[in-house]
Amino acid sequence: MLAVEELLKRYCCPETVEILMVHGRMVAGKALSACAAVNADPDTRRLVIEAAYLHDIGVCRVDAPDIACHGKEPYIRHGLLGRELLDAEGLPLHALICERHTGVGLTITDITSQNLPLPQRDMTPETLAERIICYADLFFSKHPERLEKEKSVEKIRKNLAKFGDDKVAIFDAWQREFSAGS
Repeated sequence: MLAVEELLKRYCCPETVEILMVHGRMVAGKALSACAAVNADPDTRRLVIEAAYLHDIGVCRVDAPDIACHGKEPYIRHGLLGRELLDAEGLPLHALICERHTGVGLTITDITSQNLPLPQRDMTPETLAERIICYADLFFSKHPERLEKEKSVEKIRKNLAKFGDDKVAIFDAWQREFSAGS
């Protein structure tokens, strides 16, 4: 298993590492439940656990003082920045999860219509591991006072509705797929 905490420490300040470790533990728990619901293979489970901790590594380069990040980049770029860091570390599968985990994923239309400071390319989850991390991450905040508080399905749906009914429909499909039997 990858030494995720050591990798986080390489890029993030101690306070951010602490936040990301708790956030990662919460996301990993939800993600493993999703893995069980779809009977994911052991390699996917291992990737999902590692990615649960690493998917937000790019926050170390953004301006997000609430989570002790004092970089220059806007928060929306943390997935892309995480991809760059993890690609450089030789972790291409983890890197793609970083890039594709924002909301339910970002389409080229989302990027252009919202004038987001991102490359104009599809950044939606494609693999099972990417979808699971994207899904599980929606349930947890990185805000220090809410790290271990799971958001309700209705709150997630309400937040996604701001970006369109299509985003809610994606989440609803994931909810059916990943909560089967729970």
